[in-house]
Order: sequence, then structure tokens, then C-alpha cells
Amino acid sequence: MKLDINSLREIDWNEIELDNIGEWPFAVKLLCSILVVIVMLVLGYNIMVASSISRYESAQAKEQELRRNYEIKYARANNLELYKQQMRDMEAQFTELLRRLPSSNETPGLLDDLTYVGTSSGLTFLKIGWMPEVKKEFYTELPIRLEVIGKYHEFGEFVSKVAELPRIVSLHDFRIENAGNGELVFSVVAKTYRYEQGKA
Repeated sequence: MKLDINSLREIDWNEIELDNIGEWPFAVKLLCSILVVIVMLVLGYNIMVASSISRYESAQAKEQELRRNYEIKYARANNLELYKQQMRDMEAQFTELLRRLPSSNETPGLLDDLTYVGTSSGLTFLKIGWMPEVKKEFYTELPIRLEVIGKYHEFGEFVSKVAELPRIVSLHDFRIENAGNGELVFSVVAKTYRYEQGKA
């Protein structure tokens, strides 16, 4: 049977009753069927397809995140040997730095070294002596108070020679005052460090 558009105009919609669907004209039956199909498609899409699309999109986002994590971990694993080599280099540098810190039995010799460096630079010592130790987390500071008299360029030579000592010595809190006769008094705190092995 064909759907005749003109036959829809001729239908008396007041005569159509729900309890007599079998007697409805073909055109009305077809329109109702199309409407039911459309409603079912809309409901089916919203109930079944839309949630599946949402799950699919979240799965895609999760896949991208997993890919990024994989790439990061792959790069780390790929550079593992490089990281191990860097670790060995850092351990070697750390060991070398530890060698430059004096042990307990070497600290008294530092006074002799500083005295020699000062006198060979042309300075005269007024005071030299240990100050109280300062405990830190991994090391102990061993400060030495120095007071010398000499000329400005002799101070520069002294500082330069201290930097060349085989053990780490840093200079702090320096003060220069005029002593008259073209000479200056140089006061400084020289600090060396002792590594506390049990704390690393």
C-alpha cells in the first residue's frame, strides 16, 4: 500500500480511537509506527549509545595518559646506564671532596700550614687559635681565629695560598684595620670541616 498524503487530509481525527487500532487508516498506522520508531531510537541512543560513547572517550583519555607514562618510563629505562654512570661519577666526586676534609689527626697540622702560608706571604701573626667546633647535620665546622699584620698585597697573597692548600679551608668574617706605619691588621676566621661519617 502506498501512503497518500491527500488521504491524511480526509481523515476525521475525532473518529480515531486507541482501543480500535486495527481499524485505523493505513496512513495513521504508518505515522504512529514512524513516531514510535523515532522515540525508540532517541531513548535507545540516550540509554545505551551515549553512555558507551562517554566510556569510549574516557578510555581514550586513559590510553593517552598510559602512553605518556610509558614514554616517560621508557626514557628512564633507556637512560639507566647513563644514570648509573652519573651516580658513579658523583660518588667519585664526593669521595674526592671527603679526601680534602681533614680527619681528626690532621687538624692540628692545619695550624702549621696556615702559619707557614702566612709567614711565607710576609705577614706577622698576632693571634692564631682554635675556636669552638660547630656541629652541623653531616659535618663539623672547625673555625680558627687569625689575626695578622702586614701590607694589603701580602693579604692577597695569603688568601691565594690558603686556596691552594690540599685541604678545604674557607675564610669568613674578615676585617682590615689601619695599624700605622703603612701596615694593616687583618682579622679573619678560617674554617675547615670534618665529615661526620655515621650521619650520612
